[in-house]
Amino acid sequence: MLREHISPHLQNLPDNIVHICEYGFSEMLNNAIDHSEGTHCKVRLARNYALVRLEVLDNGVGIFEKIARECNLVDKREAILELSKGKLTTDSSRHTGEGIFFTSRMFDRFTIMSGDLRYSRTKRDDDEWLVESKFQKWLIRSKFGKEYERGTCVVLEIPTDSPLTTKEVFDKFVDDDYRFSRTHVPLVLATYEGENLVSRSQARRLLSRVERFSEVMLDFRGITGIGQAFADEIFRVWTKDHPNTKLVTMGVSGDVQKMIGHAMVNAADQGSPETPKPAK
Repeated sequence: MLREHISPHLQNLPDNIVHICEYGFSEMLNNAIDHSEGTHCKVRLARNYALVRLEVLDNGVGIFEKIARECNLVDKREAILELSKGKLTTDSSRHTGEGIFFTSRMFDRFTIMSGDLRYSRTKRDDDEWLVESKFQKWLIRSKFGKEYERGTCVVLEIPTDSPLTTKEVFDKFVDDDYRFSRTHVPLVLATYEGENLVSRSQARRLLSRVERFSEVMLDFRGITGIGQAFADEIFRVWTKDHPNTKLVTMGVSGDVQKMIGHAMVNAADQGSPETPKPAK
């Protein structure tokens, strides 16, 4: 599929763009083949002088539905948070769970649409957000037919003059031994319908599986306040129980920093391990 239908349309593009497109397309197509439980898959490529756009669509059970089912998640929206962390797969014998994580950081815009959920990430401001739309099912059906309403559509977009390379993206999240050891967790994905982050259960949900990494960047952009119990669970309880994982905070507002500082003081008073440092 890649050699016959995609690569010929990438000719005369810079090598870094070709490598990114080939990597992202291959990962997303393989995910559809191996995980979607569908019977058909459609791919599209559109290119002009300024942009390359790739689409991979399957008629399977839907990525968020599949993850929620296989990982026993209470809400399908939790699947988006788990995907953003990386190292998530429903078939660990054949996949590492790294494809979506790295692909989403190589393209200037990365979007997954499935059912009534849409997850989009843009490189321009490094934001991640969750949007629910009443028109999502209608959109997919109108473009591809009713057969694909339950499936998953992945859209990848990159400018033809992007300087980014696959190596740059990998180097940001792998260690000297080439292990996928760092992750980025946007806390905004843990808020549903504008709810506030106040409880210990929310904190535990946010930090689920991140002990698999040696460094975790907690991105507070878009979060204007957190509760005492939420902060205490992360910055005192969790850090004490996971001394081998370093937490790094970024995008912290004044009110959030006060609550984090309070939890860190309590941790220090109890002789907890080194507390998190702000990202430089």
